[in-house]
Amino acid sequence: MKRKHSCLALFSGGLDSILAVLFMQKLGYRVLPIFFSTPFFGAEKAQETALSMGFDLIIHDLSDIYLSILENPRYGFGKNMNPCIDCHGLMFHEAGKLMEEYKVDFIISGEVLGQRPMSQRKDAMNAVGKLSEIKDLLVRPLSQKLISDTLPIRNGWVIKNEMLDIQGRNRTRQMEMAKEYGITDYPSPGGGCLLTDAGFSRKLKDLMMYNMFDKRSIEFLKTGRHFRLDKNIKLIIGRNKNENNNLSLLAENEIVMQTKEIPGPLGIIQSVNAPTLEEIKLSGSILLRYNSRVENSSVVQYGMNFKLNNEVEIDKMLVKDIKQYQI
Repeated sequence: MKRKHSCLALFSGGLDSILAVLFMQKLGYRVLPIFFSTPFFGAEKAQETALSMGFDLIIHDLSDIYLSILENPRYGFGKNMNPCIDCHGLMFHEAGKLMEEYKVDFIISGEVLGQRPMSQRKDAMNAVGKLSEIKDLLVRPLSQKLISDTLPIRNGWVIKNEMLDIQGRNRTRQMEMAKEYGITDYPSPGGGCLLTDAGFSRKLKDLMMYNMFDKRSIEFLKTGRHFRLDKNIKLIIGRNKNENNNLSLLAENEIVMQTKEIPGPLGIIQSVNAPTLEEIKLSGSILLRYNSRVENSSVVQYGMNFKLNNEVEIDKMLVKDIKQYQI
């Protein structure tokens, strides 16, 4: 039976969001899945999943506003740099702003009560609703029987008895639903967001501390080994050929360095001011440490925009001296 009302569905590409869309579609609602991308959570996997499910996925970029929230999230961070409550609130808020454009009446998500310790407790869900400023238009189909009625329920657009009462971290019911819908391949729960990764979060804090917190610098965090030489200078070194290629694509106005005539890692220097020769030498010394073909010293070429017209001969840094610079 076709229902009169339609909804936007926050879609991550995970099993719960897949089920929320399919469940509401099966009840007869027009459901438009939407993915909000940030520098820390790209759309590729969600697109792949949506394509496999036959969903027409809307992608909306939240990068700029997300970065401003990340500097001072109202509800703080999780274990690392993940501001989960503020993140979910922002996504619902932005979805609310798009409702008129997509001609929908309410918003749904695949959130399950009690599944995630930070963002899916009942009080956290209420906080998300408050931040979104559209709390009364939110429906969580997988757990709606267990939480307060919102306008779509009160007005009869959504029948509460048709909703589900899933809660907790046990995913047995979701797996049963997946089997019922013929879904055999779906992502494992959690993961995907770089802000939950301890190493990435440490590097992100470094950017914030030294006033390098912008989208380009954040893109560099996803590749290579990272070193802080002083408050003005950072060095990034590729771990392998793929990372060297990625760094090559990202580099614009940074100084690039590599070992002359000896294949090895690529180095990128990010600096607030032009680095001195001593800082170039320090960077090159660290670069040589990660070139296994260099025994004790070698010539390092460097320059802007891959015009490696400058050279310096330096010694390879000792392993014990590297640690003080590692981020």
